[in-house]
Amino acid sequence: MPELIDLARAVAEQADAAAGEEVEAYVSRGRETSIRVYGGEIEQLASAESAGIGVRVVREGRQGFAWVGALDDQAAREALTAARDNAAYATIDEHAGLARPDGVAPAELDLWREELAFLSTESKVDLALDLERRVRAGDPRIRQVVSSDYADAMGESAIATSTGLASSTRRSTCYLFVYAIAGEGDETQTGFGYSVGRSSDDLDVETCSADAVERATRMLGARKPRSSRLTVVLDRRVTATLLGIIASTLSGEEVSKGRSLFAGRLGEEVGSPQLTLVDDPTDVRALGATAVDAEGLATRRNELIAGGNLLGYLYDSHAARVAGTTSTGSAVRGGYRTTPGVGARAVSLLPGALGQEEIVKEVGDGLLVQSITGVHSGVNPVSGDFSVGAEGLMIKGGELAEPVREITIASTLQRMLQHVRHVGSDLEWLPGSAAGLSLAIDDISVAGE
Repeated sequence: MPELIDLARAVAEQADAAAGEEVEAYVSRGRETSIRVYGGEIEQLASAESAGIGVRVVREGRQGFAWVGALDDQAAREALTAARDNAAYATIDEHAGLARPDGVAPAELDLWREELAFLSTESKVDLALDLERRVRAGDPRIRQVVSSDYADAMGESAIATSTGLASSTRRSTCYLFVYAIAGEGDETQTGFGYSVGRSSDDLDVETCSADAVERATRMLGARKPRSSRLTVVLDRRVTATLLGIIASTLSGEEVSKGRSLFAGRLGEEVGSPQLTLVDDPTDVRALGATAVDAEGLATRRNELIAGGNLLGYLYDSHAARVAGTTSTGSAVRGGYRTTPGVGARAVSLLPGALGQEEIVKEVGDGLLVQSITGVHSGVNPVSGDFSVGAEGLMIKGGELAEPVREITIASTLQRMLQHVRHVGSDLEWLPGSAAGLSLAIDDISVAGE
């Protein structure tokens, strides 16, 4: 990656220091592949490469941004010129500015698997086909494999600023995903499975297929249960969704704008003593891991909630200046076409001592929630109101019992955090910004018949 960091530095060095101008250059390139098979044949196959440079200019409290989809000196000059022009028309922001070195050294992380670049397209297709075959053979009740997908991405990036930051990163990721339909009589149910990693050697076709088969078939015969208040056990995937929501409300930007249920609550008890929530982009198990954030600062382990007490929020440099604090190395961006913002990369709860089966036994009677729907419309990050569609299996006498669907589970995020009964030991890193584990929560309203 020397050419990427050299290009970024060359742009940043053109800042007009005498005029108080600051310049940031973000350079990236990458390659992605996506494959979908259906009925033993390739349904979709796409491979794309991208490369470009995004330039930010800050001058007299005004920020300008521009990007170009090329990596050469001429393109870089054009982006710098356009960013300067855009800055002249921007609204003044007293907190505008680039990140500055904070003395934290980037961690050394191994996130790149060179062998993924040499994996043939035929081998990738074979993985998707093998996954489809395994799901079809997994149970006679599997009627259809709607899609069996393979995807991968390899990306490199570099960032340099006139304020003294310069770094580069690279990482590879790949995954398998399958979506199946099971049926008995006129009834059908769906289930999906996936496997993630940094190279094809990390992918587990057998586990991925078995997961999809089990999730689809065990829901056959599902009915709407009677309404009640129960202890629910969230499946790992559901917990990951919940943690992603909570992490978004811990953004320092959202807090400063009054758009978070955690605003003004630093130091308060916001959850069960069992809850310790961290965002740690230096954890190589997370697909979002990176040594450097989107502004060039070293990422770090940020403990947000410890023993149920709220310790802090996530900040990029702009949000930190607004709040009168320092960046937590939590800047994210969607690539060279966008500017940075605040975001979590690798959120997880500190695991407990019990696996899902043990938690189910201890709960005795309740509900295992396998999946939820309507999250975007059913969760309010300001009030904390939580009401989503769900399906899963009843828990009776410490065992999984009949499947149920067409239900609504409701509470508030505040109550849910306070009423956590067990944090599972079954931590699993999933696609997205959060890890999953089983989570038992008392006193949830379950609306059925």
